[in-house]
Parts: sequence; C-alpha cells; structure tokens
Amino acid sequence: MHYHTLGHIPPKRHTQFRQPNGELYHEELFSTEGFSNLYSLLYHCHPPTQIVQVGDPINVAPRLVHDKQLKHRCLKGFKVAPADDYLESRKPVLVNNDCKIVLAAPRKSMDGYFFKNADADEVIFIHEGTGTLRTMYGKLRFGYGDYLVVPRGTTYQLEFDTSDNRLLIVESAGPVTPPKRYRNDFGQLLEHSPFCERDIRKPVDLETNNERGDFLFYIKKQDNIYPYHYLAHPFDVIGWDGYVYPYAFSIHNFEPITGRVHMPPPIHQTFDGHNFVICSFVPRLYDYHPMAIPAPYNHSNIDSDEVLYYVDGDFMSRKHVERGMITLHPGGIPHGPHPGTVEKSIGAKETRELAVMVDTFRPLLMTEHAVSIEESEYYQSWL
Repeated sequence: MHYHTLGHIPPKRHTQFRQPNGELYHEELFSTEGFSNLYSLLYHCHPPTQIVQVGDPINVAPRLVHDKQLKHRCLKGFKVAPADDYLESRKPVLVNNDCKIVLAAPRKSMDGYFFKNADADEVIFIHEGTGTLRTMYGKLRFGYGDYLVVPRGTTYQLEFDTSDNRLLIVESAGPVTPPKRYRNDFGQLLEHSPFCERDIRKPVDLETNNERGDFLFYIKKQDNIYPYHYLAHPFDVIGWDGYVYPYAFSIHNFEPITGRVHMPPPIHQTFDGHNFVICSFVPRLYDYHPMAIPAPYNHSNIDSDEVLYYVDGDFMSRKHVERGMITLHPGGIPHGPHPGTVEKSIGAKETRELAVMVDTFRPLLMTEHAVSIEESEYYQSWL
C-alpha cells in the first residue's frame, strides 16, 4: 500500500504529543512481520492495553471432511442460511493452511462488540448489501462488488444498511498485496496494471471516541475466538499515518487485459497471498483474431486448486450457473468448457460475466458446511 494519514499527528515520531488536558497521547506501532515490513503509527486517547476481563475461548475451527474422492465440486453458495450475527454467519467451506474461503449472510450489523482477526488478513467481497466498515483508521463505505482488504489485527465493525447481505470472505495466513509484477521498486502501480491508485479507496472520516467503559472485543487467534473486555473504546485514535490500513477496491474498476487469442487466467489477478492468488473476471471484449476461440481451452491444473465464485452475468464456458455458486477444480485432473460451449462462443464479441477466482497452490479441504450445499453430480456435467 501507499502512505496515508488522517487526523492529527506530531511532527516527529516517538516524541511528546499531548492532549488538551496535558496528558500524553498513547502511541502504538501497528506493524507487519515484526519491525521489518509495513507499519502505521496510531495515537490513542487511552492506552490500548487496558484489559478488564478475558472470557473463555470459543472454538471456531472448521470441521473438515477428509473425502478421498478426487473430483470436481460445485457448491450452492446462496443455500448458506442467513444468520443475525456477523460472526455466527461466517461459514468456512474450503480451507488449507494458507487460506480459508468463507461464505456469510449476516442480517444485522455488529452492534455491541468489535472484532479482530489476529490470525489472518481478510478480503471481504461484497456480493449483496451496502454499509460502512468502521475501524480505528476511519470509515469506508462499501457496496456491491467491493473488495474490503482488512490487515490482520485490525479491530473493526461492519454496519449494514439492510438485512439482505451476502459476503465472500478469504482469510489469508500471509499478507495480501497487489501482484508484484504490477508494481515498480517503489511500490507504485505500473502503467500496464489493470488498476491504479486512483481506484483504491482509503479510510475517511476518522472518529475519535474518547470514552471509557466496558467494550467487548472478539479476537480470533488459532481458530479460537476470545472474548475480551477493554476499558477504552477502540476507536479513540486522534490521528495516524503509515502504510498499514484497510482499503476498498471495486471489482467494477478492474480493467480487463485482452488479446487477439485467448489469454490465460493470470491476466485477471487482483491480489497476491501466500501460496494463493485472487482474480477478478469482469465484462470484457473477446479475442479478436479472425480464427479465435473465445471459450477457454481445457486446462490440466496439476499443481493448483482452482475455485471460482460466480457473482453475476452469463458464463460462456459453464452451463446452469447460479449467483453465489462455487466450483472447485482440484489439482491433478483437467477441466474445461462444458460440451457445446466452445462452438457457441465462436463469433461472440464480448462477455458480461462477473466472478471471483481463488487459486491455491496447496490442496483445499471441504468442510461440513461445504458438504451440506454440494451439488454431488457436478463432476459428470462434462458428459
């Protein structure tokens, strides 16, 4: 990310910075990978360390299904039942040690508590719903098609405008960044990048809640959620600056890369994680070679699992696609367009598809939530 600042900060770091009553503001270094990578400095009205009470942990580890069948899978994502509470609504469906793919359909905002994922960076894709992401860095409005990138350890609340919300969440065991091939040595996005800094929305409207009381946090660590009660409101920051903060990027601002013949999936890459990538499939013109075949060719993905989350539109390579559907094409067996779709694609000028793809370089395991929404005969859909 790039340097950003909000609110009031002292002219030099690690120096005296006093409140109107003469007391010092409380400086906090929020850093990744110890002291050797990106960081921000935040200035709190109260120490961010004052714990009043700690409750018993709640185990939220995914319940894995060790199915020995190597086959293509299809999950009906919108069959995940809505739940009032945001944390209860989060249902992991595909997981490995590098990432968790989670579906959520929360009905209500996070009233009365705050959440911090100390295990993972989160990429929250907004399929349905609008609202505001509130953090100690400020506010971010979100809506249909937005990716919300939340660095690990960030305390946040999601406020929804309505009760109809559908989210795709990817938890990452490593930092989530734009692809390196789209950045120069100074981190600036290059001219051939499919998006630029102007497309990235940073926090605004810093709120400083100078309050004491009993503030409930739920902190996720090692697949447990720990209830913590803190003495001060978490959003008590008077100012901050640095390179670590949540941001929003809309899939509708992803500019597709096209060519005379069919281009491979890496052209759709949007984010880079540890041993996985996130890609955006957006409306685009088809290949323009006079003999081009717009439908993708068969692909033997030997060393990666490919997951596609269908958002909206028509998909020329798949039949019977539904919104919120997830397909898993595991490494080791080839996949490709459904019968009849290759010939049908010839001569077509454009596609209106919208989808999010997650490719992992270690196998994904199904969870019990995934089994409950699986279309079991999907692997035969190429016959």
